[in-house]
Amino acid sequence: MKFGAVFPAGALLLSAAWALSANPREAPRFSERQRSYWAFQPVAAPAMPADAAGNPIDAFIRARLAAKQLELSPRADKVTLIRRASFDLTGLPPTPEEVDAFVRDDAPDAFAKLVDRLLASPRYGERWARHWLDLARYAESEGFKSDETRPNAWRYRDYVIDAFNSDKPYDRFVQEQIAGDELWPESAEARVATGFNRHYADETNAAILMQRRSEILLDITDTVGATFMGLTYGCAKCHDHKFDPILQADYYRLQAFFANVTEDDEVVLLSAEEHGEYRRKLAAWQEATAEIRAEMQELLAEKREETQRDQIHRRAAETQAAYAKPPEQRTMYERLMLQKHQWALRYFTDEKLAASLKDEKKARYKQLEQELAKFAPQHPGDLPLGSGLAELGPEAPPTHVLSLANFLAPQQEVQPGFPSILDAAPARYSPPANGKTSGRRTALALWLTDPDNPLTGRVMVNRLWHYHFGQGIVRTPSDFGLMGERPTHPELLDYLTKEFVGNGWSLKRMHRLIMNSEAYRQASAHVAAAAQADPFNKLLWRFPPQRLEGEAVRDSMLAVAGKLNTQMGGPSVFPTLPAGAAEPRGGWHTSPSEAEQNRRSIYIFVRRNARYPMLESFDMPDTHEACARRNTTTSAPQALALLNSRHTVAWAKGFAGRVVARAGADRARQVEEAYRLAYSRPPDAWERDTALTFFDKQSRIIAERAAAGETIAAPERLPAGMSREHGAALTDFCHALLNSNEFVYRN
Repeated sequence: MKFGAVFPAGALLLSAAWALSANPREAPRFSERQRSYWAFQPVAAPAMPADAAGNPIDAFIRARLAAKQLELSPRADKVTLIRRASFDLTGLPPTPEEVDAFVRDDAPDAFAKLVDRLLASPRYGERWARHWLDLARYAESEGFKSDETRPNAWRYRDYVIDAFNSDKPYDRFVQEQIAGDELWPESAEARVATGFNRHYADETNAAILMQRRSEILLDITDTVGATFMGLTYGCAKCHDHKFDPILQADYYRLQAFFANVTEDDEVVLLSAEEHGEYRRKLAAWQEATAEIRAEMQELLAEKREETQRDQIHRRAAETQAAYAKPPEQRTMYERLMLQKHQWALRYFTDEKLAASLKDEKKARYKQLEQELAKFAPQHPGDLPLGSGLAELGPEAPPTHVLSLANFLAPQQEVQPGFPSILDAAPARYSPPANGKTSGRRTALALWLTDPDNPLTGRVMVNRLWHYHFGQGIVRTPSDFGLMGERPTHPELLDYLTKEFVGNGWSLKRMHRLIMNSEAYRQASAHVAAAAQADPFNKLLWRFPPQRLEGEAVRDSMLAVAGKLNTQMGGPSVFPTLPAGAAEPRGGWHTSPSEAEQNRRSIYIFVRRNARYPMLESFDMPDTHEACARRNTTTSAPQALALLNSRHTVAWAKGFAGRVVARAGADRARQVEEAYRLAYSRPPDAWERDTALTFFDKQSRIIAERAAAGETIAAPERLPAGMSREHGAALTDFCHALLNSNEFVYRN
């Protein structure tokens, strides 16, 4: 495959000092099998199956089923469809009123209108951003031993939510995350988007900064290769890939695009006008407090110098030597090392340095703090900041192939380049006009999103399919290589990719296309004959039942309980930890109000070494690496979290309160409303009788427990004619509904 015209003529000048080069060793020799492998072939417009009426997706699905003498299952009932679509697109159950309106709508396009309404909901971005955050290994702390907080990491989370809600074209979405600071340097949003590659774990007190830098670049290379190209690039860091046509040199050619990056945790989120006004106010405050602050800094000077000296002495000899050089004599590599060193010193704040002062100095410093506090009303406050990546200049340090990925064993130097198997034509590109960065990541971003790239569109379309059906057309979403699974419907994958790329890279358009297919709307019932012919349902003869992720389970419980706080965006929240749980290293500052704690799970603080217990028990991924598909385990901690947690008991109590508000003291109506709120359907006769029998028995048991002095949980407000014992029994009943399979599964 040739990429001779990857970029529009004139888009980038041909006068740069670096080039996208071929393998520096002899020309690679790939086998015919490797060259003809499906993932590296151009995305072709497939021939449509003979029966192409209706949604084209169904034509491809039916063709594969027919070859096995199978067919699609009948369409699911409308209650099932609205629950499926609501969980799928918003991560929340529909309200009884929404269910009633949909069931009554007999129009042929009723489901299409439902999908449109759900896609327009702000809840859509919160649901689908969580999928992307798994890929971005999103976390708000450093990891490793200290696991310090990254105070502005949440800005990236909000960026992703907004991107999905606005249906930002996927090519622009990719470009911003790879090179937003280069392509749109004046856009705070684009600079925050580079946080995708800022979410590496980081050992802040690492002594050997060269090793830490190497490990960060390895992490970025692995993540970019897997997320955007669907290739296990990480397997080529020590040697040529054992299975896929990825050379070790290709690995470091990809890494070379990022050779010059460093963290930028001070992305100012103000317009130029707002920032100018801020600087004006700050300058006035600085002038008014200059003498006070100068004396404070003088008192801290000795401690600051001592801290700097101690910290630099902890570093490797190379870093110490670079520190001793005049700035103008330092190489770009040395500048990056010292930038990393100075960045680590941010934890030694004035407050921490002042705490170590003694006697007269300490007393004087406190006096000065009090004097400075008098000027607080004049201070413009903290700047709103985001985190991302930046470059220190247009010159990039060299990148070498590393023997066994060991930074101490560099081999031949390589330049930025694309996978050799794709025969991407070498070309020269100038850096951005401002000359402040190397321009390397711009070239990578534009190559990834070129319509002729065979990987990027296919990979994202397959991810969409995976999240809708629980399994991708390629069931290994981040491994399109020889050891990954082959596409079950290759023609369908190419058809969808053509539609995706050819229609503006719109994710919402793809959702509509997929969800309005009969394949998506079919029932989940088991069919013995079909299961025998296709036991893993690879051909989609039924819609696969799927358990909800931990975030959707928690959010749905809050929604049914009437306690979900739908406030969007902003700093993350800290729900109460389970009783007996130790506060994690790095801290867990429990949010003071219940309303804050009851926000959607995507807004819960993500501490890398201590994920929120309920979410972790339901297979929240380890945030040290990208996660393309979550595990779905069944374990005792999950049952215990739902049965014994004070949170779920409180939510069951809120749920019972909603039932009482809708049904009053009428027990039969209470059962009806509880089922409608939890399952979106009425109970059948057996379920109704069983629930009423439970009320009688449980009320007597609770009365005995109350007489013995035990505290019982019941709704706060009970209607006339309803005993507190029955209120407690209703709470237990609601608790049972929240713990059921029907509540935690999407089918």
